[in-house]
Amino acid sequence: MQGTAIAFSPTVSLSANPRKLSVHRCNPLSHSPPQRHRLSNGSALLPSSRKFAPISCSLKRTGWICGPNPATTVPESDGFVVRATTEGDGAAETAKSKFTNTLVLGTLFGLWYLFNIYFNIYNKQANMYFNENLVLKAFHYPMTVTLVQFAVGTVLVTLMWTLNLYKRPKISGAQLALILPLAVVHTLGNLFTNMSLGKVAVSFTHTIKAMEPFFSVVLSAMFLGEFPTLWVVSSLLPIVGGVALASMTEASFNWAGFWSAMASNLTNQSRNVLSKKFMVKKEESLDNITLFSIITIMSFFLMAPAAIFFEGVKFTPSYLQAAGVNINQLYTRSLIAALCFHAYQQVSYMILQRVSPVTHSVGNCVKRVVVIVTSVLFFRTPVSPINSLGTGIALAGVFLYSRVKRIKPKPKTA
Repeated sequence: MQGTAIAFSPTVSLSANPRKLSVHRCNPLSHSPPQRHRLSNGSALLPSSRKFAPISCSLKRTGWICGPNPATTVPESDGFVVRATTEGDGAAETAKSKFTNTLVLGTLFGLWYLFNIYFNIYNKQANMYFNENLVLKAFHYPMTVTLVQFAVGTVLVTLMWTLNLYKRPKISGAQLALILPLAVVHTLGNLFTNMSLGKVAVSFTHTIKAMEPFFSVVLSAMFLGEFPTLWVVSSLLPIVGGVALASMTEASFNWAGFWSAMASNLTNQSRNVLSKKFMVKKEESLDNITLFSIITIMSFFLMAPAAIFFEGVKFTPSYLQAAGVNINQLYTRSLIAALCFHAYQQVSYMILQRVSPVTHSVGNCVKRVVVIVTSVLFFRTPVSPINSLGTGIALAGVFLYSRVKRIKPKPKTA
């Protein structure tokens, strides 16, 4: 910054008593050399090159009159000039952040699929057991199997809240009353899934469960007044047709397993519809992970008396030993299935918080394909070409449904 030069050049001539005033010139103000300041982000803060115009003062009859010298032209500046010395840092940090988010999301999708594969494999094995003659037989206690899964989930949720791994919510009685219907249909949905897995092949159960979009559309129209577009209805046709074709050619088909899987579709989609219908107030809304944790605990308390009343206590070592069951094997498989059951649903909600519902739906469709193919290879399930074709058509319809859901109907103009 340069100093301000002040030049006093008064020369006043008075008619009555002429007198000359001496001229006083002030030397420019001396300043210390400009200093360079540096911001926290590495940018250099330099003083501007603004120059101040010399000021001329003259003595008039009315007194001293001061102002800038009009003959001097000085460029103007807005003040300090900031010059960035690290221009590429912002772009590098943005690229690094995108890569990290993509890596985390990809890891979550991988865990979602992995936990789901292990859940279906070990859950199927938990519903079956080898007797003393090494003959694979069904463990006809789906309520007990479901109770164990909810019990393990309840323990995990309690540990998560106790160790402050996730904030423990404060729930009011009104909120619990709203969550109770969700917990009921959640309990029934998992119970019917276990019943189906005990009766038919894993691949066939998941082929039937591909009809979830059909039930979602029907229930949304009935209870929410959300009527589907023509595109959505068109996407349901291959789903229904593919499931019908796969069912007619399924080697392990039986009506108990079929209707159990269909009932699972109905109850699971009822849970989604009820969550939209009742959990609408902001002050009563909960995040997905907290809601799932509370539903898990409530489902355990709903399932416990029903399982004991209808099936009795069938998981005691003495009973299993008398039935000729490998106790350690059954306990291990049941525990792993329960851990994977809770883990894959938690990860699913974590993914849903990061992506759109449409992306989550597409990922769920791919997950079903992975589970079907893996279970067929693991259990060596006999699959005919027509059966494979029906399954493929149904899954293609699910994928199409997830895409056309993005198409919103045009608003009607008057």
